Amino acid sequence: MSAEPALTAATGLPDPDAVAPEPAEFRKAMAEFATGVTVVTALDGGEPVGFACQSFTSVSLEPPLILFCADKRGRSWPRIRAAGRFCVNVLGEEQRELCERFGSSRGAKFEGLEWEVSQWGTPALPDVLLGVHAVVHDVHEAGDHEIVIGRVLAVERHVVRDGEWRHPMVFFRSRFGINEPDAPMAPDPWGLGDRWGWG
Repeated sequence: MSAEPALTAATGLPDPDAVAPEPAEFRKAMAEFATGVTVVTALDGGEPVGFACQSFTSVSLEPPLILFCADKRGRSWPRIRAAGRFCVNVLGEEQRELCERFGSSRGAKFEGLEWEVSQWGTPALPDVLLGVHAVVHDVHEAGDHEIVIGRVLAVERHVVRDGEWRHPMVFFRSRFGINEPDAPMAPDPWGLGDRWGWG
């Protein structure tokens, strides 16, 4: 028989701190929510930096705002915040190498990679589906992450190749794609070795 959850005196409802899921359980549960995959990039002191990021969405149309979440312990996010402007590069399904490169906490992420500085002063990655160029508008602390609100400067869509529409990279149940049960495990965004948002 499971123990009854502790109730708060004020509301008679379960105490949120007493019933919160363990990190491993929460991670497994959130893997049921399919997301796209992006790489957030910036120039800090002329040097390109970036990290792979699942937690990206639009916020507002007027003004145009987007958000992403970054691990406070990461190496890249403090430099992107200092730069003040960034690009969210939305990956296509065939760009696993880019995801693995930027999802790792090790290695030189831009080494041997073709990229260019956009007219908005941000690193633009090659052949992505979408580039969202923005400035840091606001930052909110949220547990071990920070919620970053960006004011959008411009968008660049690159969805057609050879006359055909391309498909986005999808991350679901710790794998790329939703119809590939035998697909290799993707970099774990909550793992201890490679951490999306850490690099």
